[in-house]
Amino acid sequence: MDFSSFLTSLGTSFLIFVVLMLLFTWLSRKPGNSFVYYPNRILKGLDPWDGGSRSRNPFAWIREAFSSSEQDVINMSGVDAAVYFVFLSTALAILVLSGLVLLPVLLPVAATDDNVKTQKAKGNQTFSDIDKLLMGNVKGGSPRLWAFLIATYWVSLVTYFLLWKAYVHVSGLRANALMSPELTPEQFAVLVRDIPPVPEGQTRKEQVDSYFKSIYPETFYRSLVVTNNKEVNKIYKELEGYKKKLAHAEAVYDESKKTGKPEGLRPAIRIGPLGIVGRKVDSIEHYNEKIKELIPKLEAEQKVTLRENQQACAFAFFTNRVTAASAAQSLHAQMVDTWTVMEAPEPRQIIWSNLKIKYFQRIIRQYVVCFIVALTILFYMIPIGFISALTTLDNLKKLLPFLKPIVNIVAVKTVLEAYLPQIALIVFLALLPKLLFALSKAEGIPSVGHAVRATSGKYFYFTVLNVFIGVTLGGTLFSTFKSIEKKPNSIVSLLASSLPGNATFFLTFVALKFFVGYGLELSRIVPLIIFHLKKKYLCKTEAELKEAWFPGDLGYATRIPGDMLVITIVLCYSVIAPLIIPFGVVYFGLGWLVLRNQALKVYAPSYETYGRMWPHIHTRVIAALILYQVTMFGYFGVKKFSFSTLLLIPLPIVSLLFAYVCQKKFYRSFSDTALEVACRELKEIPNMERIYRSFIPPSLSSEKADDDHFEDALSQVSRVGSFA
Repeated sequence: MDFSSFLTSLGTSFLIFVVLMLLFTWLSRKPGNSFVYYPNRILKGLDPWDGGSRSRNPFAWIREAFSSSEQDVINMSGVDAAVYFVFLSTALAILVLSGLVLLPVLLPVAATDDNVKTQKAKGNQTFSDIDKLLMGNVKGGSPRLWAFLIATYWVSLVTYFLLWKAYVHVSGLRANALMSPELTPEQFAVLVRDIPPVPEGQTRKEQVDSYFKSIYPETFYRSLVVTNNKEVNKIYKELEGYKKKLAHAEAVYDESKKTGKPEGLRPAIRIGPLGIVGRKVDSIEHYNEKIKELIPKLEAEQKVTLRENQQACAFAFFTNRVTAASAAQSLHAQMVDTWTVMEAPEPRQIIWSNLKIKYFQRIIRQYVVCFIVALTILFYMIPIGFISALTTLDNLKKLLPFLKPIVNIVAVKTVLEAYLPQIALIVFLALLPKLLFALSKAEGIPSVGHAVRATSGKYFYFTVLNVFIGVTLGGTLFSTFKSIEKKPNSIVSLLASSLPGNATFFLTFVALKFFVGYGLELSRIVPLIIFHLKKKYLCKTEAELKEAWFPGDLGYATRIPGDMLVITIVLCYSVIAPLIIPFGVVYFGLGWLVLRNQALKVYAPSYETYGRMWPHIHTRVIAALILYQVTMFGYFGVKKFSFSTLLLIPLPIVSLLFAYVCQKKFYRSFSDTALEVACRELKEIPNMERIYRSFIPPSLSSEKADDDHFEDALSQVSRVGSFA
């Protein structure tokens, strides 16, 4: 990509962001759009425009984001959101401190050498003006390389320091949240899996009750045996669907009374396939009949499920948090594949169908999923490498000569070079997350939060291996294929020497992500259009309207890997192409601002893990740092700098040691709840009955107040422990 195409891409992306920001300022002030731009505040019962959100100043949202505290973020979007902002600010600080040294030192060192001019004269490769500011412009073996070697150490040291500082901060955030006097049901429960076969003469609930009562005689409250809810869920979902349809039909009927004749027009539907053929019937009467049919059917299926579909897993409840935390960390059975006890996830997070999966089945599933993910990465490597090569104009002209007349048109060439490779790559990546989430759930993971963390990890390694390494190798192999054919032994040196040539691709890739990506995030154009279309043509009830504007959460499964890809790219190119550092700074700085606004006003958390994703974020930043150090080791080798071998070998070793120390010092407090944290006093005496009922699935919940409905699945051990 030449310099004019690079500036075109950058300028156009910036212009798009400005337009989208102005659109946001204008649209967010409209009262009818408050459900799109302030749903989180509405859900919390707050005034959408409290704090000056209706100001005409297009930068008012920036002032609000800066003035908000970490506690404000926790109050509105939870601890997980606050931890995510710690990651953004840490990445930003790493790049700012690195850039303060690298930019004023390395750019002049590179710009005043002439390796690019020499290589261009030999006709070995094509170069652009940007290449003169990269490490590639420094001649091999030059003393100037000392500056780049010291810079490599500086970036590593800055990363170690800030990651340690962030880990300490996040540990404090998690501890403070868990010490909160507010009552959360999952802190009084544990999940029990791999329960042995029921002894003769006992029921499953009696087996679980007697086991825990013998170990915790004073604090065990009762247990809830998990059941196979597949059939009852199906009936419950059908019943809820008919209730929604009935409410919709009644709303349509009421509306017809206001707009037409006083008696109104009763809605009708056809009861044939897809509702487009068959006999026409009164909608309200039809839905009422269906509901009357399904209610006794649901109650009967609930009894069958509770009596006959019990699984080898349960939730055990305790009367205090300390006992529950202690039980979750203890080995209960001599054999590790029986009576596996762990912290209970939030009731809204539970993946019920996974709880029954046995210990060794879970291990086998993990290996199978790892194998499938590896195949997926290899499979995607082929098309991504192909896209990388194909969307490079020089390669297009080589492979498809008949396109030369079109590609050589200045306007077409500028647009294609500016956007085609980056857009192709972003669209390609958008197809992947759902597959990886399904694979994560298939491992037997018990909670949505855990599945999201697993998905995030898979997506990170996929993006790094396919996007960063795949694009680099793909573009380089195609551009140097003839040279490799002549001298096969030169492949390593050719690949390493071509690294700076891919810097411009990643510069525009990062720019497109932060300007266009964050512009669309802030303006919420797509959700706005979808909401108004649904509101006008589909929504007739308050429940339907809420479903149309409900925002969802921040989407950590894909958002964090996307950020990780950027930090990986920027770290790996920070010394080779220091120009990329300002782009990384803008990406994380703008991301912090835009997403701060979204966390405070838009997104509503769908679960809370109290920062459990941080150790995974930390590990992947270290992985990115090691990749950067290995990349620099290889590139210094190509530059024939004799001191690099001895001086750079310690860096990956130090990074591994740093990761090991952090894991030993901090990780345990994230996987388990410290007892000194769990022992803090609560604001109120826990209502154990309410706590245990919060874990009953909606499809099994009974409107009856007594326990007879759940006689076969719910333990009746303790009535004394239920507090008012």
